Amino acid sequence: MKSPIITDLENRYTTKKYDPSKKVSAEDLGVLLEALRLSPSSINSQPWQFIVLESDSAKQKMSDTFVNMHQFNQHHINAASHVILFAHKTTYQRKDYEHVIDKGILDKRMPAEQKEAALAAYGFVELNEDAQGEHKAWTKSQTYIALGNALHTLARLNIDSTTMEGIDTALISDAFYKQLDGYECHVALAIGYRDSSEDYNAPLPKSRKAFADVITIL
Repeated sequence: MKSPIITDLENRYTTKKYDPSKKVSAEDLGVLLEALRLSPSSINSQPWQFIVLESDSAKQKMSDTFVNMHQFNQHHINAASHVILFAHKTTYQRKDYEHVIDKGILDKRMPAEQKEAALAAYGFVELNEDAQGEHKAWTKSQTYIALGNALHTLARLNIDSTTMEGIDTALISDAFYKQLDGYECHVALAIGYRDSSEDYNAPLPKSRKAFADVITIL
């Protein structure tokens, strides 16, 4: 019997046209957002923010950021049910990780007396510091782990999605400066339901490299 995991991954695809009349339910959206919150990250750093654009005004603000480039993605913004900005912290400070440790203590993951020992893991962050004293190459990688988690969660919920790296990071930073203070957004995710009559990608068969081309078992 085929695993439902494989069925999920065979059925998901990048949606090219959304039906603006169909909206993701509050219940399903809640599942997705909780899945994002539970996403894994290196040393449990959680160096991200997920900005959910739900209102027409918020989506229009996002749509306006396509004035200079990547207009091929602009039509998704208002047609999709929601758009989620995946933002990563540009400079991940010791106090940011201390906040994670304090939450772990509150959640009884560890006793308070182990706090200093746990903070030693911050040394891994320092290893990923660039010449400008920033950590955004490392924090951006963590955000893509959450993106992958979101894509499979959406497939399980039978919600369509479109990953968009074709966005204007600078204009998004300006448009959502209050929400993105200290963060950058290089990828966004449109979610909703396909327009079956207009989405040319929906009926096409899945195509991936052969198993032997990508998997090596030693």
